[in-house]
Amino acid sequence: MRQTRPPSRARQNGRCKLSASRPRKHLTRGLRFRLTAVYTVFFALLLIGVSALFRQHLEASLSEQARRVLDQEWAAMKGYLKIERNQPIWFFDHDDPDEAFIVNRLRQVYFLADQTGEVLQYSDNYKDIGFDKPNEIKSVLASATPVWRVRKDSHGVPYLIRTGVVYDERHTRPYVVAIGRSLAPDRKILSDFTWIEYVGLIPASILTASVLGWVLAGRALRPVSALAETAQRISGSNLNVRIPDRGAGDELDFLIEAFNRMIARLEGSFQQMRQFSTDVSHELRTPITAIRGQLEVALFTARTTEQYREAMLNALQDIERLSQIVRALLLLSQAESGQLALQKTRLDLASVVREIVDQFQIPAEEARVRLSAYLPGTCTATLDKVQIERMLSNLLSNAVKFTPAGGEVHVTLQCLGDQAEVVVEDTGCGIPAKHLPYIFDRFYQVRNEAASGPERGLGLGLSFVAWIVKAHQGTISVESTPGRGSRFIVRLPVVAPVPASNETPDPAVASG
Repeated sequence: MRQTRPPSRARQNGRCKLSASRPRKHLTRGLRFRLTAVYTVFFALLLIGVSALFRQHLEASLSEQARRVLDQEWAAMKGYLKIERNQPIWFFDHDDPDEAFIVNRLRQVYFLADQTGEVLQYSDNYKDIGFDKPNEIKSVLASATPVWRVRKDSHGVPYLIRTGVVYDERHTRPYVVAIGRSLAPDRKILSDFTWIEYVGLIPASILTASVLGWVLAGRALRPVSALAETAQRISGSNLNVRIPDRGAGDELDFLIEAFNRMIARLEGSFQQMRQFSTDVSHELRTPITAIRGQLEVALFTARTTEQYREAMLNALQDIERLSQIVRALLLLSQAESGQLALQKTRLDLASVVREIVDQFQIPAEEARVRLSAYLPGTCTATLDKVQIERMLSNLLSNAVKFTPAGGEVHVTLQCLGDQAEVVVEDTGCGIPAKHLPYIFDRFYQVRNEAASGPERGLGLGLSFVAWIVKAHQGTISVESTPGRGSRFIVRLPVVAPVPASNETPDPAVASG
C-alpha cells in the first residue's frame, strides 16, 4: 500500500508565509464594495424621489383633466336641461344618436334638487353614492362657486362630483344640480404606474446601476490595486519598479506620480546607505588594519623603547581617526533623532567667526593657502555657539582642503537688516554643476580626482552644516565653478543688527 508523505516543514512555512502576506479579504470591507454601495444607494434614493415627483405630477394632471371634463359636461348639461314649473325637462333630438349619447352620459351620475332639499331627479349611480343632505344643499346655494367633492359608492369606486346652482326658465328659482364621473380609470392608471415603476422599473434600474457601479469602481480602483501590488513587490534590492502614468491627469495620476517620486527617493536613499556602508567599512578597516599592523610589528620586531614608542604613537593616531569617525556618526544620529537640541544664547557672531578663522590660520599656512576675513565690529544674534563653530569649522576645513597651494580662502560677515550673512569662498578645484543639488545630502561625496588635500571624509560635514543652518531657521546656498572655486553663503537671523557705519574690517584677521 502506497503511503503519502506529509509535506515538509519548509513547504508548510512557505504556505504560512503566503497566507500571512495575503490576508483574506472581506467583500463588504473592500473599497470597491463601499463605493458601489454608496453609488447604488444614492442612485436608488434619487430614482425613488424622481419617481415620487413624477407620480405626484401625474396624479395632479389626471385630477385637473377630470375637472376640465366635468366643466365641459356642466356646460353641455345647461344646454340640454330646462326646468319648467318645478319639472326638469331634457331637450334634445331623440333621433340623433350623438345627442342621445351625450345626454345619457350626463345622466349617468346625476342629481337634481330644489332649494328646500326635495329631490326632483337622480340617477341610479348617484343614489348608490348617496343623496346630498339638506345642509349640504344649503351650503351649495350659499356658495358663489362650484363645490367639488370625491365620494365613493357602495363598491368603493371613487367619483368626482361637481355641484352647482342652476335656475328655471324665468331665472327666479334656484336648483342644485350635481354631476360626476368615475375616477376608477384614473386610479387604475396611477396603480399601474406605481406597480411598473416601483416593482419593475426601479428594482431593475437599481440592479443595473449596482452592476455598472461595481464595474466602474473596479476600473477606477485598478490603478490603486496596481499601486498596492507594486508596493508589495518593492524591497531593498528591488527599488527600480515604477507604475506607468495613465495620462488622465486626475487624482490617481497625481497619486501614481507621488508614489513614483517616493520610490525614487527611497532608491536614492538606499544607494546612499549602501555607499555609506561601503565607505564606513573602508574607513573603519583602514585604521583598524593600521593599528593591528603597528602592534604586530611592535610585538614581533621591536627591540628598543623608541621602537615601541613609535608603534604606540602610530597606533594612537589611527585610534584618533577611528574615534573621529565614530563621533561623526554619533552626532549625525543624534541630530536626525532630535536628541541634539540647540542651546541658543546671545553672542557676538563676529567674535565667533574671528576665533574660528584664527584657529585655521596654522592649517592654512601648512597647506600654503592664504586665509583672510572681512568682519564687522559686532553682530549680535541668538545662536548656539557650539553648533555655529562646528558649521564654520566644516566650511573652512573643506575650503582649505580643496584649495591647492598658492590659493586663497576668504571669509566675509555682513549684517543685513534682520539677517547675518556669512560667506566662505575659495579658489579651489570647484564643484561640477551636476553635484551641486546633492552636496548637502547625507553621505554624498564628490569624486574629484584633481582635488588636492588629505584623505576623503565620510560626506557628513556639509550634512551637519545644512542641519545646523536649518535648525537656526536660516538658509544656505552654494555657487561653484570647476577650476575657479566655490562660494558658500549662509544667512542666519540676528537679534540686534549693527548699522552699516560700524561694519569695518577687522585688522586682526583681514590680512591672514
